[in-house]
This record gives sequence, structure tokens and C-alpha cells, in this order.
Amino acid sequence: TAVWTGRLFFLPNPRSLPHRKESCFFTNMSTYQTPDSKKEEFRKYLEKSGVIDALTKVLVGLYEEPERPPNAVDYIKRYMGAPTGVDIEAIRAENDELKKQTEELQKTNSELLERIKKIEGDA
Repeated sequence: TAVWTGRLFFLPNPRSLPHRKESCFFTNMSTYQTPDSKKEEFRKYLEKSGVIDALTKVLVGLYEEPERPPNAVDYIKRYMGAPTGVDIEAIRAENDELKKQTEELQKTNSELLERIKKIEGDA
């Protein structure tokens, strides 16, 4: 059965209703989207942003390789420009440590500048 939540109107999954071919939901009383229209909207987004072209190029490159690489996912990552064999957690930890060091150095720098101003003011 359909459910009215005040603003949204939901119909059950089509598998639970043998006489319905597809479910749909209403975002308000005047519009609704079927799962197919949501898929089409997402496909258009991927196409417009260049994702489909990039994935097509990488898959064609993989297909045209004379010898199949042992790890296709690593091949795709390298092709797309992602670093491989990098310990992300170690990089994040190093980044956090460098941020702390930078903060300490900025504090020391500010203190030294204050001392210089004080000495110049006394002279």
C-alpha cells in the first residue's frame, strides 16, 4: 500500500506488488521520479562531468594491452593518476605532525618578533 508522510508519497517496491511493473516515489504531489529516470539523471551527470569518457579510455587502454596486467585495479589507478603503493595513513600522520610543527614555529616567530619590537622600543 502507498504511504503518505505529509510531504512525500511512497509506493512499495514493485516485487511486492505483482501487478506493478515499477515503483515510483513522489517528491511532492506534482512530480515523481521512477528509478529509471533517476538512473538516467545520474548517467547524464556522469557524461557531463567526463567520467564516462575517462572510464572508456582506461578500459580501452586495458583492452589494448598486449599482456594483461596481473592487477587490473592497480592498472586503472595508475592510468587515472592515483598513487599506488602509498600508505595513506602514514602520510596523514606526517601531515598532522607537520601542522603541529608549523604551529609551534609560528608561535615562536611571533614571540621573537615581540622581543625585537620591545628591544627596539627601549633603544
